[in-house]
Amino acid sequence: MDNTVLLIAISAGALLMGGLIGFVIKQSLVENKRKAQNLKADHIITEAKEQAREIELEAKDNALQITQKAEEELNRRRSELSKEDDRLQKRREELDQRLEKYEEREARLNKRQSSIDKRTNEIDNLYEEVMAELQRVSEMTKDEAREVLLAETEKEARADMARIIRQIESEAREKGNARARELIADAIQRVASEKVAEVTTSLVNLPNEEMKGRIVGRNGRNIRAFEQASGVDVIVDDTPEAVTVSCFDSVRREIARRALSRLVIDGRIHPANIEKILKEENEQMDEDILEAGEQAAYDAGVAGLHNEILKKMGRLKFRTSYGQNQLAHAVETAKIASVIAAELGADVEAAKAGALLHDLGKAMDHNTEGTHAQIGGEFAQRHGVNSKVVNIIASHHHEFDQESVEAVIVEAADAISGARPGARREDLEQYIKRLRALETIANSYTGVDRSYAIQAGREVRIIVKPNEIDDVEANRMAKNIAQQIEETMQYPGQIRITVIRETRATEYAK
Repeated sequence: MDNTVLLIAISAGALLMGGLIGFVIKQSLVENKRKAQNLKADHIITEAKEQAREIELEAKDNALQITQKAEEELNRRRSELSKEDDRLQKRREELDQRLEKYEEREARLNKRQSSIDKRTNEIDNLYEEVMAELQRVSEMTKDEAREVLLAETEKEARADMARIIRQIESEAREKGNARARELIADAIQRVASEKVAEVTTSLVNLPNEEMKGRIVGRNGRNIRAFEQASGVDVIVDDTPEAVTVSCFDSVRREIARRALSRLVIDGRIHPANIEKILKEENEQMDEDILEAGEQAAYDAGVAGLHNEILKKMGRLKFRTSYGQNQLAHAVETAKIASVIAAELGADVEAAKAGALLHDLGKAMDHNTEGTHAQIGGEFAQRHGVNSKVVNIIASHHHEFDQESVEAVIVEAADAISGARPGARREDLEQYIKRLRALETIANSYTGVDRSYAIQAGREVRIIVKPNEIDDVEANRMAKNIAQQIEETMQYPGQIRITVIRETRATEYAK
C-alpha cells in the first residue's frame, strides 16, 4: 500500500515537472518567434526607408533636370524673341526708308505728269492741225476716211476669220476621225461584228503540209470539234505550212492558238484530246492572266488591288490599240502619272492607281453596256477601290467631271503614253510624203534660199535671200505659204510657218 502511494506521488510529481518544462519550452519558442518577427519587421521598415530615400533623391534629380531644361528653353525663347525683335526693328527701318523713296518718286511722278499733260495738249493740237491738212489734201472728210479704213479692215478680218474657221473645222474633223477609229477598234475587240485581220487573227506554224489534213480530220471532224470547243474559226488556206486562228475575243484566240500549237507538237489530234488540251489551256490562261495583272500592279507600284481587278487587268495583255499593247500602256501611264504627280506635289498613290486602271473597262466583254471609262469606274467601285481613283477612271475622257488634280494628271499621262514616238503605228511613206510636200510648197516661192520641215512636220522653217526679200515681203510670204498649205494638204493639228531673213553687211579694209 505504501509503495503504491509512493508510486502515485512520484508519477504526479513527474507529470507536474513535465508540464512545467513543456510550458517553459513553449514560452521560449514563442519568445524566439516574436523576436524573429520583430527583426523581420525592423528589416522591412529599414528597406522601406532606404527605398523612400532613393525615390526622394531620384525625384529631386528629375525636378532639377526639368528645372534646368525649362530654364534652357526659356533662355532659347528669349534669344529667339530678341532676334525676332531685332529683325522687326530692321524691317521697320527698311519700310520707313522705302516709304520715303515712294514719296519722293510720287513727287517726281506728279511733276512729270504735269509735263506729260502739257505735252498731250500740244500733241492734240498738232493732231487736229494734221487731220485738217490731210482732209484738205485728200479731199476726204474724217468720217469718209474712217469708212474706207473700216471696209479694208473688215475685208482682211473676214479673210482671217474664214482661215481660222477652216483650221478649226480641219482640227475637229481630224480629231473626230481619230476618235471614230478608236471607238471602232474598241467595239471590234468587244463585239463580233466585223472582221479586221490585224486585231482578230493569229498564225500557227506547222511542221509540214501533211499536218493540215490531220487538223481537218476525216470529213472535217477534228476542225469542227476544235472550233466548237474553242469558239474560234480555224482557216486552212494556201498559206504554206501555217493555219490561221480567227476570233474577236483576243483571250479566246490566244487560248486556241496555244492549244493548236500543242496539238501539232503532240501529234494526237482527235476530239477527246482536243477537249482535254483546251481545258488545260483555259486553266493555264486563267493563271497567266492573274499573273500578268499582278506583275503589272507590281511594275506600276500599286498594291492592295482585288483579285478580280487583277484578272481584268491581265486580260489587257492580249489587247492592243493602234498597235500599242494595252497592259504595257497602262503600266507606262502609271509611271508617267507618278512622275508628274510627284513633281506637282499631288497624291502620287492615287495618280498611279488611277493611271494603271484607267482602261480597265476595255477588258469587259460586249455584255457590259457603256463606255470603257464608265464601266471601268463602276467595276473598280464594286471591288473596293476608293472614290477618288474611281473618279479618275471614269473621267479620263471627260464623260464625268474631274474632281481632283490627279484626274487631270492621269488624262495627260494617258495622252503622253499614246502620243510618244514609237508608241503607235504610223505610215512612214505618208509621213515622208507630207514632209516633202511642205518643203516643195516653200521652195516654189521666189526668193527662197532653202527650207526645212521639222518637228515631225509641225513646223516649216524657210530661209530667204535678204537681197530679194525684205521684211514686209517675208511676212506676206509666211501668210501666203500658210494659206496654200491649208488649201492643198491634209494634216493633223496645225503647222507653224517661220520665214527667216538674215541681213549681212560686209566691207573690206584695204
